[in-house]
Amino acid sequence: MIPHVMLAPIIHRALAEDLEGGDLTTEATIDGTTLAVAHARARNEVVACGGDVFRAVFQAIDPSLYVTLDAPEGKRVVRGDTLWTVKGSARSILMGERTALNFVQRMTGIATLSRHYVEAIPAGCRTRVTDTRKTTPGLRVLERYAVRTGGAHNHRDTLGSAILIKDNHIIACGGIRTAVERARRRAPHTSRIEVEVESLAALDEALDAGAEIVLLDNFSPADIEEAVRIAKSRALIEVSGGVTLERIATLARAGVDIISVGALTHSAPAADIGLDFEPS
Repeated sequence: MIPHVMLAPIIHRALAEDLEGGDLTTEATIDGTTLAVAHARARNEVVACGGDVFRAVFQAIDPSLYVTLDAPEGKRVVRGDTLWTVKGSARSILMGERTALNFVQRMTGIATLSRHYVEAIPAGCRTRVTDTRKTTPGLRVLERYAVRTGGAHNHRDTLGSAILIKDNHIIACGGIRTAVERARRRAPHTSRIEVEVESLAALDEALDAGAEIVLLDNFSPADIEEAVRIAKSRALIEVSGGVTLERIATLARAGVDIISVGALTHSAPAADIGLDFEPS
């Protein structure tokens, strides 16, 4: 569930963007008393996501519209299945159609791709697939929700929610140990310290400095296996950079704890969902 206080302004901005000058076509062709029923249907197999957003868009336009959520969030549906239905003023439905579909196509696409990555983890492996902060500005709450709906996990939500010392932090303060020591002095006792490393030598330095999570950036397969061996029981191992769906099983079997995948949000294809009016 996405909190209303976060969802409402997103929907308001999207509707204002599309309806600043009204809807000339609908207002010119559709009588204000015309009623309609429209079904949002999957054009191919997807993981349903965004029903509450779909409903909120239409009710922001016209509170009298009635929306039913036919497919539970996270359910895999096949081509032709109805995900959601909206009933009421035809004018109101047409005015909200594109905005509602834009949201749910994006969210369902992310949920579907996330499910593919999660299902690629071999049985018995405890590896966690997470997203990154590579999200659409202003839409992170929706995209992060979609990732969870697909069965994957979220990385840090904001810069203030966790400590992740990356390459530019290390350069700016003069080294890994200095960065970790400064972070430990300032970090709350509830926060782990994660350090991004680009070599096995840097991994050793981060572990010696007390890093509790190490992020292996663009490591070769052989170096990942060696890093897991070195860090075993000393720190969690996260892998990022160039992670494809085809590599997930290999990384999980190597003993990696976390696989962070920016593609879950920045490269997920929009789901093909259409809004079909019932014939009058």
